[in-house]
Amino acid sequence: MRVPICEVLVVGGGTAGWLTAALIAAERRGLGDTNTRVTLVESPDIPTIGVGEGTWPSLRATLQRIGINESELLRRTQASFKQGTQFVGWSGQDTHDIYYHPFSLPGENATLNLAPYWLYYGAKQNFAEFVTPQARVIERGLAPKQIGTHDYSFAVNYAYHLDAAKFAELLKEHAVAQLGVCHIRANVDHIIGAPGHDIEALKLDNGRRLEAHLFVDCTGQKALLLDGHMGVKRVEVSQVLFNDSAIAAQIPHASEHTPLASATLSTATRIGWIWDIALQARRGIGHVFSSRHADEQEARSILQAYIRKDPLLASDDLTEDAYRTIRFQTGYRKRFWAGNCVAVGLSAGFVEPLEASAIALIEQSAAMIGRMLPLDRQTMPVVAKRFNAKFGYHWRQIIAFLKLHYALSTRSDSEYWRAHARQASWPDSLRENLTLWHRRPPDYHDAPMLDELFPSASFSYVLYGMGFRPTQVPAPPRGTEFDRAETALHRVRESTLKFTKGLPTNRTLIASILGRE
Repeated sequence: MRVPICEVLVVGGGTAGWLTAALIAAERRGLGDTNTRVTLVESPDIPTIGVGEGTWPSLRATLQRIGINESELLRRTQASFKQGTQFVGWSGQDTHDIYYHPFSLPGENATLNLAPYWLYYGAKQNFAEFVTPQARVIERGLAPKQIGTHDYSFAVNYAYHLDAAKFAELLKEHAVAQLGVCHIRANVDHIIGAPGHDIEALKLDNGRRLEAHLFVDCTGQKALLLDGHMGVKRVEVSQVLFNDSAIAAQIPHASEHTPLASATLSTATRIGWIWDIALQARRGIGHVFSSRHADEQEARSILQAYIRKDPLLASDDLTEDAYRTIRFQTGYRKRFWAGNCVAVGLSAGFVEPLEASAIALIEQSAAMIGRMLPLDRQTMPVVAKRFNAKFGYHWRQIIAFLKLHYALSTRSDSEYWRAHARQASWPDSLRENLTLWHRRPPDYHDAPMLDELFPSASFSYVLYGMGFRPTQVPAPPRGTEFDRAETALHRVRESTLKFTKGLPTNRTLIASILGRE
């Protein structure tokens, strides 16, 4: 007799656990499934920590899918609008070392690659400014849409900066009240079942025994189920991405009227880089570094100097206790789904926070679990195989994309940057692509999957923002395609003028949205 999969148990709370539980419940409801029950067991002893979190535009669709409106998100999580990332000091090529990775794709990107036209005609201009109006919108600190625009609609693509702890609390309340997720507060005492084989049940410290057909491991980097019980180890990537530490602080704005940046600010230092995320009332700032190349005191001193020189921060009363050191292991699991256990979030893997892929991976993982939930235990290995293949590819692509930021830098002011520039530390896929891109720009066909996390345009933004130039610059096509490119670039120029004149600031838009409640 085939037993249907209808009991899903998510182990662990925080953003990973609650977003996963909410998405699975919403996906099953959307498919007309009234039999699947989602339960989340959460330790009362592990606090959720919010340092200021960056997200991707995919979160807008996720929030719509689970039923949270935008004004509620802004009100509950101190969220602000994020339109991409501004990089400062990464290339090391000149004093004006700034470029953007915006969320909006270049004009007509689905059918036309504007990079050849930029290389041939406009390479003296910033690439992002040449192909999308969003770079100028970010530069001027403007919002992604007009006042009065409907939730989740936009003039230029956007995501959010938010407080991760407050976001998890919002997800928890919504998942329980609106999506029927059962919440249990307890610690896992032990796992019942033969190690390396299917989990039969969990024994909790309150004496309860919880059985399920599918167990979702959201227990963080310790991966209590996937590693602790199933024995699935990590693929180590510290030989590619060196960073393993961060020092973070939360600093209030100097004034309630302080402008809110439209992008995550990423500033390179001699031993790493500093993230700077503006929420409504404060900024989350942290220094990411490699403990192999610098000690904690040096990293802290650089971060403190960065904070002290900013007049828009109320940092005068900041004490040593305001700084928190975070250590992390870099890598991803050899398998993400083993037996009747699947890992999501930090349990599945983690690399440094550059480009903020963590929440986006949670969204993708949970959505696939919810939509592809096996009908029974007999079909689970097929779903697991496909899940493992997809997310193994995603992790490898993320690592190669992040390494690109370092590999292209001409900085040589420390061993940290010199080590990144050595090709021995580059993934094979990155070496192959750079060989190709010396002859032609990144193209849609370079990526084999339909749901690429980083489209070819993202590689172009980083490549050309970092000062990369091909060894050969072939003339772009003439004829009809040339006319289409001219039209697309004219629209970019028109939209840039329109948006920079007409869009409100981030703070003005947020105040308007919250005032409409």
